[in-house]
Amino acid sequence: MSDTPRRGPVLIELDAPADDPRPGPASEARDDALSPADAPPIDAADPHLPRPRTMEMVTRLVGRPPSRLTRFFINSGVALFTFLLSIAALNFINDLLTRYPVLGWIGVALFALFTLAALGMAWREYRAWARFAKIDAIQRQAGAALAEDSMDKARAVTDGLLALYRDRPELDWPRKRLADNRGDAFDARTLLTMAETELLAGLDQQARREIEAAARTVAAATALIPMALADVAAALAANLRMIRRMAEIYGGRAGAVGGWRLARTVITHLVATGAVAAGDDLIHTVAGGGIMAKLSKRFGEGVVNGALTARVGIAAMEVCRPLPFIAQPRPKVGNLVTRGLRGLFGPDERG
Repeated sequence: MSDTPRRGPVLIELDAPADDPRPGPASEARDDALSPADAPPIDAADPHLPRPRTMEMVTRLVGRPPSRLTRFFINSGVALFTFLLSIAALNFINDLLTRYPVLGWIGVALFALFTLAALGMAWREYRAWARFAKIDAIQRQAGAALAEDSMDKARAVTDGLLALYRDRPELDWPRKRLADNRGDAFDARTLLTMAETELLAGLDQQARREIEAAARTVAAATALIPMALADVAAALAANLRMIRRMAEIYGGRAGAVGGWRLARTVITHLVATGAVAAGDDLIHTVAGGGIMAKLSKRFGEGVVNGALTARVGIAAMEVCRPLPFIAQPRPKVGNLVTRGLRGLFGPDERG
């Protein structure tokens, strides 16, 4: 009986590493303390995944604010150039009036027309930023109404929305329904949800289509344009156009200077909200870009650049939209990129 082997669990103790004096169980406890958050980022974990170099360059170009010295240099240079050009124009017109009076008066008329055009451009830029300031005020008031559950502030928000879209013929019927039915709401969230559903649901669909078109354009430019700076210029133009369209869809207006400032505001919002980092809605797109990169590196970069363009578009929606997303679903990068790139890198299944 004594020679019968013992049956039961066998415990095998593993030796600790040479540089770790602690025993095995302590090392196991240390390993258990690791969390998924300690995992390296997607692009660092797999060097074969494509990097969105084009959109990274566009983000740096648009989002990096100039230093004080750079702004002082640019402003002083523009002022000096304008002053010298004005003096040269006045001297030229004076000479024309002295030698050729008819041509001189034609020059005076042209100079007056140019001055009026410049004043008109300045007035348009001022009105555009005044409209953006109105949208920003509505956003802040809506946030305060939701936080405080204030019906007075919610009614003020709906009044502001009705006034904002007063000149939009396609919103006449939704505005009428909101004006007729808002008396049925008894709390701030219900009233703002009603306003969002009536006025912004259709505009959100237009904004999604613009984002999908911009993502498709950037992806195609990255994949098909062989020159590096050329695809950066194409992506920059597509993103600026998309941001301007976001402003127009939601009731704002962006001029030449205002459009660039709006783009900087969107990029700043994108960085401030942490949306540049890869999240759940971008992981699958990056993985899809890795699969495409096995076929073509440029195609893989195009997919990822299109996804980041969709991120910029969502940030532009949040900046230009008069209300936060309450009842309407917030767009997801994966859905936008899937619809935007359908038929570009694969067969179109819409029939």
